[in-house]
Amino acid sequence: MLLWLQRAAIKRRRRPTTLISEHQPEVIRERLAGHHDTNYLGDAVLGAIDGCVTTFAVVAGAIGGGFSATVVIILGFANLVADGFSMAVSNYLGTKSDREQVEKARRREEQHIERYPDGEREEVRQIFAQKGFTGSTLEEVVETITRDRRLWVDTMLTEELGLQLDGPHPRRAALATFLAFIVVGLVPLIPFLLPGLALQQAFIASASATAVAFFSIGVARGVVLQRPIWRSGLETLLTGGIAASLAYAVGYWLHQTYGAV
Repeated sequence: MLLWLQRAAIKRRRRPTTLISEHQPEVIRERLAGHHDTNYLGDAVLGAIDGCVTTFAVVAGAIGGGFSATVVIILGFANLVADGFSMAVSNYLGTKSDREQVEKARRREEQHIERYPDGEREEVRQIFAQKGFTGSTLEEVVETITRDRRLWVDTMLTEELGLQLDGPHPRRAALATFLAFIVVGLVPLIPFLLPGLALQQAFIASASATAVAFFSIGVARGVVLQRPIWRSGLETLLTGGIAASLAYAVGYWLHQTYGAV
């Protein structure tokens, strides 16, 4: 994780000479012609944040409610599996819906081009006229695009409808979310699985480990979104801390109001 963050930070601070070499014509040609792999790091980061927040919130609520370590473990693992699966399924369905929307729009545009080619050609003309093309140059652009049916449809999808053609694969996005949720969500529960630790000691260890996890996830999120990593780390730490504090307070209040279960 630390190695990846170091590489990402170095990538963000590329030297001018590196940037110049990357913008040479042959390098640009090779990069544009290459295959672009979808990055699922964003799905993993969001899954990790949610897994850590919700699991520790369950732990804090259970401790605040006066439950034993066994109950904490049971509730924590139940939440870990159920909530992780729920989030993965939601991501899967959302990503799948986006893909289905693109395919539906593609079929519709193909029908429009088949039935109303002149109208669709005029749409292309006006789209690129708004980009500043005029006269014979504009007509050459329209002719080039409409000569290739696939390019024509893709242009309408991206320029007219604003759709993303190469989206993430639903199963891979869901898997990245679920695995990150499970792995990072385990952090608050590990101290309760260690023998020899009293309940309060396990809770302090869990809170400390979770705080480190919160901050690390925030740093990773900052790298992904190209935001200041310290600010992102502190924001995630603060968000997780507030959620855990609320869960602990609710559990403590219910325990004091209704007594032990």
